[in-house]
Amino acid sequence: MSESIHHSNQATHGRHKPELSFWQIFNMCFGFLGIQFGFALQNANVSRIFQTLGASIDEIPILWIAAPLTGLLVQPIIGYMSDNTWGKLGRRRPYFLIGAILTTLAIFIMPNSPSLWIAAGMLWIMDASINIAMEPFRAFVGDNLPQRQRPLGYAMQSFFIGIGAVIASALPYILTNYFDVANMAPAGEIADSVRYAFYFGGAVLLLAVGWTVISTKEYSPDELAVFERLEQVNSSLELDVNVKNKRSEQAYRSSSSIWTTSGMLLTLIIWGQDLDKQLFILSLGILSFGPLQFYCAHKLKQISKNNQQRGQSHTRDKQGLVFCVIDDMFHMPRAMRQLAVVQFFSWFALFSMWIYTTAAVTEHHYGTQDVLSKAYNDGADWVGMLFASYNGFAALAALIIPLLAMSVGLKLTHMINLFCGGIGLISFFFITDPSLLWLPMIGVGIAWASILSIPYALLANALPAHKMGVYMGIFNFFIVIPQLLAASVLGLIIKQLFDGKSIFALITGGVLMMIAGISVLFVKVPTQTR
Repeated sequence: MSESIHHSNQATHGRHKPELSFWQIFNMCFGFLGIQFGFALQNANVSRIFQTLGASIDEIPILWIAAPLTGLLVQPIIGYMSDNTWGKLGRRRPYFLIGAILTTLAIFIMPNSPSLWIAAGMLWIMDASINIAMEPFRAFVGDNLPQRQRPLGYAMQSFFIGIGAVIASALPYILTNYFDVANMAPAGEIADSVRYAFYFGGAVLLLAVGWTVISTKEYSPDELAVFERLEQVNSSLELDVNVKNKRSEQAYRSSSSIWTTSGMLLTLIIWGQDLDKQLFILSLGILSFGPLQFYCAHKLKQISKNNQQRGQSHTRDKQGLVFCVIDDMFHMPRAMRQLAVVQFFSWFALFSMWIYTTAAVTEHHYGTQDVLSKAYNDGADWVGMLFASYNGFAALAALIIPLLAMSVGLKLTHMINLFCGGIGLISFFFITDPSLLWLPMIGVGIAWASILSIPYALLANALPAHKMGVYMGIFNFFIVIPQLLAASVLGLIIKQLFDGKSIFALITGGVLMMIAGISVLFVKVPTQTR
């Protein structure tokens, strides 16, 4: 199928962005199949790799810090860069390709890590590379699809995410049980079933992203600008980008002082009271946000000075990556700010599940914490199958969610789906037979498909086309921040409040997911998005 977006001045003159065919949307989203191979292998196996290489249960969250931290740094940068890129491969596709190549190399190296800290470093590299490829894919849908097709585009991404994750999560189990590949190894070594799964996944990732790169075209920035003007003029949708009452230099300076002082005090308290070292992630994150705002204040002062001296009008949009990302974050559309709350609770719950399911199932259902025992490795393999199952259910749910949304609306649909996920996570505690743990994964899969599609469908129509990439990257902050917080405090909470019982991390995640469901009801969306 060689269908592509038609590019010409006539294509954009006087009419809205044309709708794409099913196969055009299919090709545009197919790369997510490969990207999810990387994420699923990481989510289902990295805790196992860390424990195999000697990590204790309470060390796992801090080792996982690489994943959300790289997303926090990389996604807004790549979003800003892709907004301002146009070359032979287009606007977003160069980042797909570069990210896929780097991720494939990291996936090949990860299961051969000789020590715990090398594995942690490879996780950092692998996640940064995946984020380079993934972030532009979200903006890609907003760029290429008209408003009414964007929910379908994000649902298609969710479908490929589900399919890719099913296969990738199940690979170690399949290799062990159907191809007689060993799932045990000597102390300090990664099992062959995990290594071969990573090799296969890396190849699939590169091929899938490569297909999207060669089969899909893009609109130029000029064409997108024409489409955006037409959408604003001819629809009831008003882009809420807060162009009025922009944050002042003094506001940045005051806020900078508060964040810097708070971060320093919290860091000193953690150090002076000899508190859990994982809390430094939280305190240093707060501290670092202060100087960034001071930098913004300095840039605003320069803009004002230059405008007065030269009689020119320098805009904020031309002041470089750091300033634009921070300034745009403080001037997010209203719907984006409200969705941030929903994302916070949703992703805290997901991160709890990803890092603690292996430990919870092997301890609570298989009765062991010995990573060299057969019971532990059997339990870890079963967790891979459980992760595969929730992604399979997510793929099916992605087909149904648009129909449910047509009946009851996007917000109520998302609330129902998140409640399904919350109930599923909590039920892990009450199910004693591990063979029945696939049942809670039905609810988790429904919630996962919804989390990957509905917030983006609600958000995309509230964003200006020329800043789609950077705002999608900023939106990732509210995925990453709860993960950083979980990595900072979740291990301490489980250790201090629940005597190190990992099963309570899943219960905590379930409660938070239902809170996210309630929060979505308070999101105010543009009329046309409804």
